[in-house]
Amino acid sequence: MATKLGKQTYKPDNPPYIISTGTVAGPFEGQGPVGKYFDHVYTDTLAGERSFENAEKEMMTNACFTCLNKVNITPQEVDFFLAGDLLNQTITSGFSALELAVPYLGIYGACSTSALGLAISTMLVDGDYARLVLAATSSHNSSAERQFRFPTEYGAHRKPTTQWTVTGAGAALVAKEGTGPRITYFTIGKVTDMGIKDANNLGAAMAPAAAATMVQHFADTGNGPEYYDLIVTGDLGKFGHELAIKTCITRGGFDLTKNYSDCGIMIYDLEKQDVHAGASGCASSALVTYGYLYRQMLAGKLKKLLLVATGALHSQCSVQQGSNIPTIAHAVSIEVE
Repeated sequence: MATKLGKQTYKPDNPPYIISTGTVAGPFEGQGPVGKYFDHVYTDTLAGERSFENAEKEMMTNACFTCLNKVNITPQEVDFFLAGDLLNQTITSGFSALELAVPYLGIYGACSTSALGLAISTMLVDGDYARLVLAATSSHNSSAERQFRFPTEYGAHRKPTTQWTVTGAGAALVAKEGTGPRITYFTIGKVTDMGIKDANNLGAAMAPAAAATMVQHFADTGNGPEYYDLIVTGDLGKFGHELAIKTCITRGGFDLTKNYSDCGIMIYDLEKQDVHAGASGCASSALVTYGYLYRQMLAGKLKKLLLVATGALHSQCSVQQGSNIPTIAHAVSIEVE
């Protein structure tokens, strides 16, 4: 069983392996700096389906089967399927679970779902509840936009702080035995509310949650930022990224300037692709981590990675009623021996 360190961090006694990943992306994401590292890039955002919601389900199932096929594992061999997305009642995950026919645990962490899925997978594998756990998440620009803001066909103007929801899906297979990077620590975040009400400024809303989880992780483990080759947050964008750096210094005295980036900045070319503040969405951290960074670790170019996925826990209803936007961040330490 895992050992608890400090207040919120756990160290598995037998760190599980991430033995395979699967990543699929929309055409716009494929044009970005890390697009060549995705397993599949669709030629259109509908992915051959009749709606954007169906397209997102197609992407999640594709990512899952791609992940399993790489290591010749069938769905029948998987003990649990953990998945979450941004749509009402997490319908993408539910319909994907129907197709996979694997015992299903639906999770919701908004855009923090990639790290949340890895953390829970680690609990299940290290606790001997499972041998193989498949964790997946997805988002789609057009399905998320019309649920949380306006249909993209409206052509509504976006603020400079607005981020672009990533179209794509990522899956990771967490195993008790095998080869590949291992999950060595995970820190479960607390919900944070800094009084932000603007759904077009989620970077500012989520940055304090990211900083709080990172500061707690460093304090609990005794490993400062210098322990890692790279620290990445999920989707703070350029404004949230800057705020997270400042907050970690003021709250914990931790300097992130040497080895910290954000998946929401890495996935797009901010100079050539009009995404304003950067990327958001569950697929932001999933595509960058399971695609680009995972391959960097397999190639030996990265040894120690800290993924801090961030999520805004609001709904279209809560925002319209004038409620604040509560946020969360979970951290997962991934290391190569």
